[in-house]
Amino acid sequence: MENQKNNQSLKAVIAVLAILLVGSLVYIFKMSSDVETVQAEVVKVGSEKESVMKDLQDLKATYDAAIAENTSMSEELIQERDKVVNLMEDLKKSNGDLSKYKSQVKTMQKHMSELMKENESLRNQNVTLTTQRDSTVTVLGEQKKFNEVLVGQNEELSKTVEKGAKLSILNLQTAAYKLRSSGKEIATDKASRADILKISFTIAENSIAKSGDKDYYVQVIDSKNNVLGEAKTVNFGSKELSYSFISSVKYENKTVQVSQDLPGKNFEKGVYSVNVFDKDQMVSSTNFTLK
Repeated sequence: MENQKNNQSLKAVIAVLAILLVGSLVYIFKMSSDVETVQAEVVKVGSEKESVMKDLQDLKATYDAAIAENTSMSEELIQERDKVVNLMEDLKKSNGDLSKYKSQVKTMQKHMSELMKENESLRNQNVTLTTQRDSTVTVLGEQKKFNEVLVGQNEELSKTVEKGAKLSILNLQTAAYKLRSSGKEIATDKASRADILKISFTIAENSIAKSGDKDYYVQVIDSKNNVLGEAKTVNFGSKELSYSFISSVKYENKTVQVSQDLPGKNFEKGVYSVNVFDKDQMVSSTNFTLK
């Protein structure tokens, strides 16, 4: 009887232990399942976080490339790039729900797409403007060269006209004469017999020259380098001219014959020089000899 009671108690203990064992196994299984679920969730969250971070990094890279183009939108692009950088920093610290980050990334991606289209449009406009500017510069350069050629041609033409407008002095001649008491003039080449020197020249016809009164300074120099006649001096700027007399002519674009006498006495023997000046410019010259 006693043995029977002991057997029943043992069976009861065994049954309780069996129930506890089953319960422990069930608990262990549940705990293992929960751990696997948590681990799977952690892996999932980590993968999603990497994906979101990758999207943000792509956004930043796109903004960096656009900013490097240095368009008029650079300041706005920098501001948007900085927002992406700040969100990346926040994401690194986050271990929770990523839904708000995903939502912000989508919004940023959409805004970036709009900005990139606008930036591309501005870049194309800049390319067009640069091409137009280069074309304009080329045209202006060619026009400048053309203008320089015209200016050069005009200067040459002005010089030609100015040169053509100058009066030509032709047939400058000088002869010595003996003056008789009757007033008759007798040509001579003897210095001792000469009383006057007759100097003549021709002003050629010139239709483009300026008409009006003209003064020519006639300079006669004897063999001892003396200026004969009035021997006066006139200054033209820094130049000084000694002359024998002034021959004033009324010029009307037609040929003019000019003749003027230079009286004197005791003329020197030798070679004489006769020069005609238009102001300080010598326009004709000749020599003659008295024996």
